[in-house]
Amino acid sequence: MLIPCLACDSRFVPDDYFRACSSYHRGMDLVSWTCPRCGNRDDLRVLPGELGFGYPRQGRYAVLARVRVPGLRRRRGDLRLDISLGRGSWRVPAIRVAGAGSARPPRPVP
Repeated sequence: MLIPCLACDSRFVPDDYFRACSSYHRGMDLVSWTCPRCGNRDDLRVLPGELGFGYPRQGRYAVLARVRVPGLRRRRGDLRLDISLGRGSWRVPAIRVAGAGSARPPRPVP
């Protein structure tokens, strides 16, 4: 199975493709990917059995193109997205979103 870059039509084995994933935005459920060949950066959604490509629209992500990847699985964690296909597995670290974290108010400055 070869997975394409939608910008340059290069095709990659799953290990090369998913190793090029740099971060996971848990709130938007998006993975950032940079093509190892042409350098194009895409945001994509990893779905069971497919990858979804599109763009943010009105606070949501509109999937316009889908690439079927039979056997693709995903599991969301608090600090990462785990992707698996066949015997391979990859972890994409979550990014920290500003304002997320402690609900404690800031300390006053003396």
